[in-house]
Amino acid sequence: MGGFFGIASKSDCVMKLFFGIDYHSHLGTRRGGMALYGEEGFQRVIHNIQNAPFRTKFDADLDNLKGNIGIGCISDNEAQPLLINSILGSYAISTVGKINNLDELREECFKNGRVQFIEMNKGLINPTEMVAALINQKSTIVEGLKYAQEKIDGSMSILLLFPDRIYASRDKYGRTPIIVGKSKSGYCVTFESSAYQNLGFSYVKDLGPGEIVSITNKELTVLSEPNKCMKMCSFLWTYYGYPTATYEGHNVEVMRYKCGELLRKRDNIEADGVAGVPDSGVPHAIGYSNAAHIPYIRPFIKYTPTWPRSFTPTSQAQRNLIARMKLIAIPELVKDKKLILIDDSIVRGTQLRETVEYLYDAGVKEVHVRPACPPIMFSCKYLNFSRSTSVMDLMTRKVIADLEQVEVVSDELAKEYIDPDSPKYKLMVDEICKRMNFDTLQYHRIDDLIESIGIEPCKLCTYCFNGKE
Repeated sequence: MGGFFGIASKSDCVMKLFFGIDYHSHLGTRRGGMALYGEEGFQRVIHNIQNAPFRTKFDADLDNLKGNIGIGCISDNEAQPLLINSILGSYAISTVGKINNLDELREECFKNGRVQFIEMNKGLINPTEMVAALINQKSTIVEGLKYAQEKIDGSMSILLLFPDRIYASRDKYGRTPIIVGKSKSGYCVTFESSAYQNLGFSYVKDLGPGEIVSITNKELTVLSEPNKCMKMCSFLWTYYGYPTATYEGHNVEVMRYKCGELLRKRDNIEADGVAGVPDSGVPHAIGYSNAAHIPYIRPFIKYTPTWPRSFTPTSQAQRNLIARMKLIAIPELVKDKKLILIDDSIVRGTQLRETVEYLYDAGVKEVHVRPACPPIMFSCKYLNFSRSTSVMDLMTRKVIADLEQVEVVSDELAKEYIDPDSPKYKLMVDEICKRMNFDTLQYHRIDDLIESIGIEPCKLCTYCFNGKE
């Protein structure tokens, strides 16, 4: 995923920028970066954060950075912010999103002029550099941002840092958020609303889909009005978002409690306790527990000092191992107990299957799994939610392939298994339950998920569940 933060202040903003970026650490695992403009011009620092938190990598840089305006990011992929020298001026750029037609755009840029890109590993180019190349093909920043949004197949939210202002452009369907805050010293733009709460900023507005604004230390200016159509990622509430974050007026933690409550309304299983897989499964489980009047318990504790995030390594095998290593069971609490276990979702199923086996090894009598999302049937085309190289890595697709006796499950065939009231859906869920060695399995429904979030269905992206764009 990734996240970014920008600030335009009447005084030095280095520390506030540093902490604002750090508050996005849960969204990315590979690179962190800061760019500022001050008396010495542009300054930029980028570090690898794969094996250490953002905060520890940048401590030594803070004394050397100065400026009243800056942007920064946590990235799950490429290094950024980038410094660009173009016909539109010099600026720093940071992005959050995914470009599906990168090769096509590269060839188009070559045809339009003598453009070059810096190659990364395996001949790839940095998507953020591509966004800058698209912007620079127009005569103004606003025209360039609109052009980039128009040409990109996927999703892309953008921050541009100039010496006197920051431009913010939310992706054209609003799949990811950009939020503006204000303080006595200036303005900020952020992915997560909670990033500015302790920095003295108060809420101003959520940018609409495709909206473009500029901020200085004195004012916020709307440069392009928002589009009418919004398709915001529902996983921001169920999984990605930090519990204190609020998107479009709807808080993440509140949504997760509601999600658990609605899960219980369609369920009558009895158990000795309700548990959540740390971290994002916990509030869903609390909501379920409150509604069911079944005690919430912690059958295992997450060891956070050394393993704060299970998805840090790029290797799936390493992620699975770390997911198991960081959970320490409490057998005395769960031996011979019937347990309802709630996780945010089931993607491939590998980690959750091992977690359930771990509970059985700890003496749990029964495990009844209740994912907080509907079955994931399609790989995300917009935000890199799933690291899978193939849609057939999804647990649902594997099961459907075996049920239908085919090697590859087409999207059309997958859609036959979406309706939670259909026989095929039940057959798929029963088979997943059997393969995962659960005692029972019941997914959240799409309609209940949407009700949990509290936003009009037409404004949410549920592509992963039903293939609707």
